[in-house]
Amino acid sequence: MKTIAFFNNKGGVGKTSLVYHLAWMYADMELPIIAADLDPQANLTSMFVDDDRLEVLWPDHSHAKTIFGSIQPLLEGTGDVASPHVENIADNIGLLVGDLALSASEDELTSQWPDCLDRKPRAFRVLSAIWRVIERAAQEREAGLVLIDVGPNLGAVNRTALISAEHVVIPLAPDLYSLQGLRNLGPTLRRWRQEWSERRERNPINDLSIPSGDMRPAGYVLLQHAVRLDRPVKAYDRWMARIPAVYREAVLDKKPGKVAQAIGDDPHCLAALKHYRSLM
Repeated sequence: MKTIAFFNNKGGVGKTSLVYHLAWMYADMELPIIAADLDPQANLTSMFVDDDRLEVLWPDHSHAKTIFGSIQPLLEGTGDVASPHVENIADNIGLLVGDLALSASEDELTSQWPDCLDRKPRAFRVLSAIWRVIERAAQEREAGLVLIDVGPNLGAVNRTALISAEHVVIPLAPDLYSLQGLRNLGPTLRRWRQEWSERRERNPINDLSIPSGDMRPAGYVLLQHAVRLDRPVKAYDRWMARIPAVYREAVLDKKPGKVAQAIGDDPHCLAALKHYRSLM
C-alpha cells in the first residue's frame, strides 16, 4: 500500500479538486484506491457524495460512518479504533468519509505528541489511530494506493495525518502566498519527520502498527493563473519563475542551482495545470 498526501498550508490552490480528479483517473486505470478525507472541512466528501447521502453519513449526534467515528472510542477512552466504514463511490474508489468533528481531536493529538517520548502506550495508540484506520480500509478494499486530503494548516490533526503518508505532493498557485507557504511548510515537514523518527523508536507495543512518517516530498503541482486579455500576467509569471528555487531550498533543503530553472525544466514540477477559465 502506497500513501500520498496532498498538502499546502495555504488554501485555495486546488488541493481537494486535484485529489478528487486523480481518484477517478486511477479508477479508470483499474487501480483500486482509497480517498481519505482528513480535512475537517470535509470538502472532498462533499465532492464525492450527494446531499441526500450526506444526510445519512452525517446524522445528528452520530459519527459511525466517518473517519472520526473510527477513532472516537480511542479518543474517549472506551476502546481502540473501530472498524472503518468505507463508502463505495465506484468499483475502484472507496472513501473514508470526512467529518467536521475531526477538529475536536486537535487537543488530544497535541497532548499525546510529547508523551511518546516517555514511551506511554496510549500516546502511540492515539497517534497511530488514523494510520491504522487507513490501513484497515485499504485492506478491506484491497487498495494499493491511498490519496490523503488534509486541511490548509500546520495543526496536530494534519501532523497526525501526514505521518501516515509516505509521499507528499504540494499543490501551488503562482503567487506570493504560495511562496511564503513553501518557506513555512518545508521546515515543518522536516521537523515532523525527525520528531516522529525519534518517537517511533520508543514505541513500547510490539504488535502495534505505526506509520513510518516518511513524508518524502514527491514534487509540486502548479495551478496556473487564468489568462485573460484584459489582465496583465507579468506578476504571475514572476512568482512562477521563483517556485523551482524556493521549492528546492525550502522543501528539499538544498541550495538553489547557480542557474535559474524554468518550471518546464524542473524535475520536481509534476504538472502545470491550466486554470479552467483559460480553456474557455
